[in-house]
Amino acid sequence: MGAHEEYGVARQRFDVADAAPLLLDPQGVVTGWTGEARRLLAYPAAEAVGRKLADLLTAEDAQRVPDLVERCRRDGGWTGLLTARRRDGQPVRVAARITSAEEAHGGERWLVLLSELAGAPGWDMSRTVLERMVADSPVGIAIVDTDLRFVWSNAALAQFGGGPPPRRLGLRFADVQPGLDAQAVEAQMRHVLETGEAVVGYEHVGHVLSAPLRETAHMLSFTRLDDDQGRPMGVYYTVVDMTERHRARQRLALLDRANQNIGRSLDLTRTAQELADVAVPGLADLVTVDLLETVLRGAELTPGPLADTGPVALRRAGHRSTQEGVPEAVVAIGEVATYPAGSPPIRCLTTGRPWHAERLDPLARVWVTDDPGDRRSTFSELGLHSVMIVPVRARGTTLGITTFFRRQGREPFDEEDLRLAEDLVSRAAVCVDNARRYTRERDAALVLQRSLLPHRLPEQDAVEVAACYRPADELTGLGGDWYDLIPLSGARVALVVGEVPGHGIDAAAAMGQLRTAVRTLAAQDLPPEEVLAHLDDLVARSAREEGAEPGTAGSAGTQCVGSGCVYVVYDPVDGGCAMAAAGHPAPAVVLPDGSVTFVELPQGPPLGVGGPPFEAVELSLVEGSTLALHTDGLLARGETWAVDTGRERLRRALEGAGPLEARCRNVVDALVPARPYDDVALLMARTKRLGTEQVAAWDLEPDPALVADARRTATRQLAHWGLDELAFTTELVVSELVTNAIRHATGPIRLRLIRERALVCEVFDSGATAPHLRHPRTTDEGGRGLLLVSQLTQRWGMRFVPDGKVIWAEQSLTELAELPVAALLG
Repeated sequence: MGAHEEYGVARQRFDVADAAPLLLDPQGVVTGWTGEARRLLAYPAAEAVGRKLADLLTAEDAQRVPDLVERCRRDGGWTGLLTARRRDGQPVRVAARITSAEEAHGGERWLVLLSELAGAPGWDMSRTVLERMVADSPVGIAIVDTDLRFVWSNAALAQFGGGPPPRRLGLRFADVQPGLDAQAVEAQMRHVLETGEAVVGYEHVGHVLSAPLRETAHMLSFTRLDDDQGRPMGVYYTVVDMTERHRARQRLALLDRANQNIGRSLDLTRTAQELADVAVPGLADLVTVDLLETVLRGAELTPGPLADTGPVALRRAGHRSTQEGVPEAVVAIGEVATYPAGSPPIRCLTTGRPWHAERLDPLARVWVTDDPGDRRSTFSELGLHSVMIVPVRARGTTLGITTFFRRQGREPFDEEDLRLAEDLVSRAAVCVDNARRYTRERDAALVLQRSLLPHRLPEQDAVEVAACYRPADELTGLGGDWYDLIPLSGARVALVVGEVPGHGIDAAAAMGQLRTAVRTLAAQDLPPEEVLAHLDDLVARSAREEGAEPGTAGSAGTQCVGSGCVYVVYDPVDGGCAMAAAGHPAPAVVLPDGSVTFVELPQGPPLGVGGPPFEAVELSLVEGSTLALHTDGLLARGETWAVDTGRERLRRALEGAGPLEARCRNVVDALVPARPYDDVALLMARTKRLGTEQVAAWDLEPDPALVADARRTATRQLAHWGLDELAFTTELVVSELVTNAIRHATGPIRLRLIRERALVCEVFDSGATAPHLRHPRTTDEGGRGLLLVSQLTQRWGMRFVPDGKVIWAEQSLTELAELPVAALLG
């Protein structure tokens, strides 16, 4: 047989129509050359015959030739890729097959078939090789005809249901896999047949006959098969099981929802409910969350496991079911769920370890045992068949339990589900514990707030008041803004509004110190500018003593530096009003006709920063005028805001009429967003006037002989007012105060009685010396006057006025029982 005959035999085996054959002797020398080889490598036969095969290859592949010869002798041939070298030196990639030709010649010779790879997708393979590839592939592969009936499938397709390949022949997809949505799959096949467009990566989720309770997921790809004329012959499709990937994706999606939806607030029951909402229906059909009573109260818990000594009462904080109304929940939200000792929920609660049962005893009764008649339903009656219980643990402390149930008709919980539940609950547990800690801290903060802000403003007859407070810190409800109304002597009142820089509990504590200081200074009856001057000194001194920078955390003294305050004193006798401000907005005045003006008040520096002295302004207010004192948060609109624009908005909000309480609330609602940029305090005071029948005054000469006349005048006035029961005490007070004024001062003396909620006796003189309360010995003949006044009256004091001083004393009109004067005189 010649070279061409040998080539024909090898070609039939190689099955490559355009292969270039050549022959080699046992030493790898070319002994036969063909025209196809000349067209591939450009060597004429005269130059090729006698060369070694290595000379026709690149240097790298030439080194492989001895190894290839050895492998051919051992295995009877070799197939692979080589890089040949053309006659002009250019490399060319070829697919090579070397096979023995000794059957044709009796001696050892080798036939080499070379096929150029340029422009080819890969090796050309025989049908036998291709059939072996698809038949042995782990990927499910099938071909259906144009009627969507199986004409071929590999063995791997049986793992997805439907039986071995012979059983599928001639059947439709719905016939062999009824558990899947055959209509949707065949719709994809028809689309591919009609359009010729391949469908790649089609995901299909369903249940197969081999695992009817287990949700499976597959990825299918469809390609149309055409004949030589381009006519559709059928559809070739592949199937890959991606159930585990699908479940992993579901778990990640569930955890992602948990991160987004659990812990959006610091409310304990809402957080527990969010946990239940996230887990249903993705993980379970029924979820209940039960927490310890101490957790819901925000109390501190003891680390470590709980004791399993008897029934444990938990509080249902949240639950969710796939059935509307949660009919299978034995306990409603907010009610007590009592579990018996030794039950799985209590074991999880006491050990801190999770537990699950793939199959519940259908005749077992639910664990909650609040029914004394033990008429509890069984798990079967509730349709529940699988359970997981995971303790809610955070920072080494057990806070409660979360129970997950699945209904009959759904696959039982497995270890993967338990790990997912643990991850889900652990994330929620941190949020629950944060909410518990917040509840505790917020309750403590609210106690502090209630102790710092006035519970209710004092009753008095000078003004009608309403106040509104809205903090920027919505979590704690605390801020640095404050307001106050302080009764003063002579029926007057002080109105105060201030603010401390910052928010939260530190600002609230600093505000409490500042408010206490203001009340202490107000008791001294100082003018507004002097109150602020003393307050400024106090803040600056406290900051220096603490030796810290302003705003340092935990430093109330330095927190006060930069605070603002406006202090107003109103006198209902004559309508006089005096005020001063320290780095604080001036009050607005709403006149009885509804018009709004703003007081031209000199702005003093903020407290504690130093600067020019504080100045006060005085004005007279007609009865029915309303003072609106506010912090700058009322007008704030972010980091920047214009005073004029804010005042115009406030003017419009203040205009109008109505009950003062409602107007105060409406002003804040109109100007302040739901989440304020800054703390807001608004104090509105509608002025009143004491009638002429409530005030009586007399000018007295500085003559000791007129003291008796002053007593008689006061007694007659009390009789006119119907206060005869106070006559004796008032005579003693008038006698002592007038006598002291005559004895220690010069110039005119004025006596004034005011009947309000108390009877006020005032004596004015032009002296500048302050009286002192003495405690005389039993042998002293004098010095008991002011001591007697202090014992007979509710309170007494002194205040300076521009041209002298006023000594005053008050007697309550609600407590008219007189003291035993004889006992006081001793």
